[in-house]
Amino acid sequence: EGMVTSAGASVFKDNLVDINARVIENLKNNNALILGKLNMSEWAYYFCRPCPVGYSSIGGQTLNPYGRKVFESGGSSSGSGVSIAANFAAASIGSETSGSILSPSSKNSLVGLKPTIGSISRSGIVPISSFFDTSGPMTTNVYDNAILYNSMIGFDDKDELSYKADKIDLEEMKSFDPSNIVVGISSNVVKDSLIAIALDDLKISGISNAIYNPEKYSLPSFRSILTSDMKRDLPKYISDYANKDIQVYNVTDIVEFNNKDTLTHAPYGQYIFNEIKEDKVSDSELEQMKINTKSQATNYLNKIMTSNDFDIFISVDNSMAGIAAAAHFPALTIPMGYRSDGQPSNITFIAKSKNEQLLYNIAYKYENQSKRRVAPKKYN
Repeated sequence: EGMVTSAGASVFKDNLVDINARVIENLKNNNALILGKLNMSEWAYYFCRPCPVGYSSIGGQTLNPYGRKVFESGGSSSGSGVSIAANFAAASIGSETSGSILSPSSKNSLVGLKPTIGSISRSGIVPISSFFDTSGPMTTNVYDNAILYNSMIGFDDKDELSYKADKIDLEEMKSFDPSNIVVGISSNVVKDSLIAIALDDLKISGISNAIYNPEKYSLPSFRSILTSDMKRDLPKYISDYANKDIQVYNVTDIVEFNNKDTLTHAPYGQYIFNEIKEDKVSDSELEQMKINTKSQATNYLNKIMTSNDFDIFISVDNSMAGIAAAAHFPALTIPMGYRSDGQPSNITFIAKSKNEQLLYNIAYKYENQSKRRVAPKKYN
């Protein structure tokens, strides 16, 4: 109550809403104390191109506490990352379409979960795509992350992809026996010095690995889905949730509003919004693109896992965010150390849909062995 839901955009600077997002109600029902809202990449970084990650016309430029104006903050959930890295709170909520939790978690040395789409309600969240969007927890450690995830999940009959997700069994997570688990790592990144150390830590934890040679893949409709979904989903959000005094109803209206004062409202342009405005994809074409894209991504990942006999993918930071998003696979990212210049980097675990328990089990085991996270200087 009393907090503006702006998506970082000037046009929403007075968007005080009467109804909380369902995920916020779930958190409050589980006794979460909400301290405030955070800056982000405007419109979840699906607005302008090229433009800096972590910038919005409402909040300005988000800065990374590990290197202000040195390292980017990650996005689009930029404030959700830097606020926890800087120890302003114990946990935050990010949202992701493709990389927007995994990226700021990696850039700010945090644990971040992009869950299976539908496990957490999306009702009341400013959207890009109802097919790919989800919120998720961001914390400094795996245990807190699991607790927060358990407090966020819940079926929502207003969300067409919602399902009743199982809570993470914290005792199973702590007592997990990884002796039969194999993680898969691409030959493209196996020589990464931090990954090499992480694989050693996993081996000490009892988790073996399999190296695979990735085949080329293509998801030609991925961006088109985002564009076509946002053209439909943003007006629906405005109609269902936005303050009734908001005088825009679709992306075309927002573009026209920003054009009245581009220096203040859109200093980096609005290239993507102009694309959305001109989108002509039909409903039937969009539905077919979604079916094809999810099938292509799922078949690609399943084939690699089956051919190389492993249970979990390993990637660096958000490097596999797109293919995981397309397949609706969950991903959990954990600090694995720092580059020679001090920039944080994460190891990311990716599993088949609805396998969050396995992700947390492995991540908890890895974290207890590695203990790589270090708070940024002056923010202890």
